Amino acid sequence: MSEHILVVEDDTKIAQFISSELLVEGYKVTVSHDGIDALNIARECCPDLIILDWMLPRISGLDICLRLRKTGVKIPIIMLTARDEITERVLGLDSGADDYVTKPFSMEELLARAKARLRRIGTDTDSSETLEFEDLHMNLLTREVYRAKQSIELTAKEFDLLEYLLRHPLHVLSRNQILENVWGYYYTGESNIVDVYIRALRLKLELNHSSRLIHTVRGVGYVLRI
Repeated sequence: MSEHILVVEDDTKIAQFISSELLVEGYKVTVSHDGIDALNIARECCPDLIILDWMLPRISGLDICLRLRKTGVKIPIIMLTARDEITERVLGLDSGADDYVTKPFSMEELLARAKARLRRIGTDTDSSETLEFEDLHMNLLTREVYRAKQSIELTAKEFDLLEYLLRHPLHVLSRNQILENVWGYYYTGESNIVDVYIRALRLKLELNHSSRLIHTVRGVGYVLRI
């Protein structure tokens, strides 16, 4: 059975263009032009992937992300928007989006991102319910994180980033490795999105003067070690 993709876009021409290309690729496609309608479809039909515009009638794509994630819906979401500032990207990803594509975009790039997200479905499972390193503990079921028995509140993407680091302790991970495995695509251009999230994660993990666990390896990336 082909994967089901929900395309949420209020511009009918863009929605038709995306839908047509996805159908050619063999996907099952549902299209919505309205925020509330899209939210209901996502909850009732459980598509394999959502391509979601930021600006929509009634409720925004950002609100859709937040509402789905708060109710435990883990469908991969690619945010599609004209907003290209780094703060807007962070806002979208923190709402629960898994990836971010800015308009204008190439269909080849969007297809590559969609395929990358769909490939990851079911590949990130682990028999263990917890991940630990030194005094850092992560519960994968409850999505709770503790350091030295103190609870740490993380955004959805910060949690994903820390999970990836915890699954590869002592391994030096390049920025491209992190982008591919946490954001779901291989990025060859200039981007400081990884650095922005590492900085935010460090601030939370090192609160109350805790020692540093995420270290920078100059010219390469980052490593989780004492």
